[in-house]
Amino acid sequence: MRALFLKLLLIITLCSSCPLLLWIFSSPSTFNSLSKAKHSGPDKPDSCKDCKESAFIKKAVADYDPKWRKQEANLKKFRASLNSKCNGVSKAVVTQANTPLGSKITYDGEKRKPLQVSPALFSTFAKVQPFGNKTWDTCAVVGNGGILTNSSCGKMIDSASFVIRCNLPPVENGYVVDVGNKTGLVTANPSILLEKFSGLMERRRPFMESLRPFSASMLLLPAFSYGHNTPLSLRAVYTLEDFGGGPKPIFLNPEYLTCLARYWHAQGLRSMRLSTGLMVTSLALELCNNVHLYGFWPFDRHPFGQQVPLTNHYYDNRQSKKNVHSMPAEFEHLLRLHKQGVLHLHLGKCVPSKT
Repeated sequence: MRALFLKLLLIITLCSSCPLLLWIFSSPSTFNSLSKAKHSGPDKPDSCKDCKESAFIKKAVADYDPKWRKQEANLKKFRASLNSKCNGVSKAVVTQANTPLGSKITYDGEKRKPLQVSPALFSTFAKVQPFGNKTWDTCAVVGNGGILTNSSCGKMIDSASFVIRCNLPPVENGYVVDVGNKTGLVTANPSILLEKFSGLMERRRPFMESLRPFSASMLLLPAFSYGHNTPLSLRAVYTLEDFGGGPKPIFLNPEYLTCLARYWHAQGLRSMRLSTGLMVTSLALELCNNVHLYGFWPFDRHPFGQQVPLTNHYYDNRQSKKNVHSMPAEFEHLLRLHKQGVLHLHLGKCVPSKT
């Protein structure tokens, strides 16, 4: 009898505790507190990304000399090395001379069956390399980094003999003061054609209107990096032909890009794929006596202490594909060339030179 009484007492005690237990484990705040207590310990930064970036920026600022001096011997040495390996003057652009009818094009960005040059495709190639035999005195290569915002670099950029821009950036509507509007060569990645213009499968007039600021320039398309780039790039060419006017379309040569990737890899750059900015900077170093870079800063923190975070581009904050390009590593190589007097990397505000 006593044993039965004790069992009943135990059951009553447990039942009376059930509401309390149910409240404890059903309460989100209580559960989260318990979870945090379970996993308590010192907070770890995101793989120490912030501290690594801070250290990189600190070192970059320490290494950067705003009082840049050109080192002619270093420039000639670097240019000779680049030219001997890649020869951008004659190979950077696909022409009817370097890619004859019936030849096969090997894509540089993927392994796939080579593309045979048909008469229709051959007709879209430049007849001769578009740069002639001239060397420009001063070239400005304009990246799209947020560091250009409020930089007042527009006049300095436009004073260059030849200006190269990347990925059809906006140069109107208030941007002129910071980035200028003069352009000799502008690139257009097919991803831009897909995202902004529906791959030119629908209305094409918005695409033509976007090209208006670049009507006197060359339009450089990477038609043979990946298989899906080819029809997109050709639709861009046909749109220009159908509407008339606009920039002159030319194609990046995949053979040149392969050589360029190999060249920078030998310099110590480990990247899945070179950025457009580094590609055209390499070309400029062969074409120009003085190369100036603007908008090349791959961080959202200003190098000179500006508190407001920088946007990824001077015109928007859309993020780049970090798993494809290695912007900080590329910047490190460009900074090294700046220190060697090979090219002039501009960071911060542009101050007009005294005459």
